[in-house]
Amino acid sequence: MISKEKKTAIIQEYARTEGDTGSPEVQIAVLTARIQELTEHLKNNTKDHHSRRGLLKMVGQRRGLLGYLKKTDIERYRSLIERLGIRK
Repeated sequence: MISKEKKTAIIQEYARTEGDTGSPEVQIAVLTARIQELTEHLKNNTKDHHSRRGLLKMVGQRRGLLGYLKKTDIERYRSLIERLGIRK
């Protein structure tokens, strides 16, 4: 679970306007941070299948948001994946 301070920092970094918490960029950035932390957890706890299912759900949700962003605004999509480093 990411800390409140880390989540607030991510929101401020990726927000498009002041107080923006719902844009695809912010949602994808927060999901990416949660996915990274859960991935580290699963490296140490290989038999934690409940958390693994949650990870897969988050990856699917992020994939859907990325697809939406790619479909609506390709430049925002490209800049976001470059900043997050999540695609090749």
